[in-house]
Amino acid sequence: MIFTETRLQGAFIIDIEPIEDERGFFARSWCRNEFEAHGLTPDFVQCNISFNKKKGTLRGLHYQDEPNQEVKLVRCTRGSLFDVIVDLRAESKTFREWINVELSASNHRMLYVPKGFAHGFQTLEDNTEVFYQMSEFYRPESVRGVHWNDPSLAIAWPFPMTVMSENDSSCKLL
Repeated sequence: MIFTETRLQGAFIIDIEPIEDERGFFARSWCRNEFEAHGLTPDFVQCNISFNKKKGTLRGLHYQDEPNQEVKLVRCTRGSLFDVIVDLRAESKTFREWINVELSASNHRMLYVPKGFAHGFQTLEDNTEVFYQMSEFYRPESVRGVHWNDPSLAIAWPFPMTVMSENDSSCKLL
């Protein structure tokens, strides 16, 4: 696997290294030893799948507050998405900054989201599926959100929003 740290400290783009032959390819998408060697949390306790019917669907920007902050490892298994993370760590040099990464079934890229980050995405095509691994269990009492269109963030979403939940549309501004 190839680990590339983003400009937001602790957040990594992870690319697979496929071994190809006439059948296709084989690649590792997770290895405890490699995650530990890069100082990343290697323990995941829950996996989730998000299936999104329509291009332009928004999910996020979500996070869990203390004491249930979570690390996420996010991968798109079908379709493609514009994935966004926002640094909410008050002590960080990149506090309130964001990055985006295109994750798709064809690029096999993953995004490692550290504790203290909000995460969200917009689908770039119909029938997009996302696979998440989380370091903490879902705790409804700790769930928080940042408004997807917070003017202080000025996230440049690629499309007008076509579908979003009432919860996501009513998240608070930073």
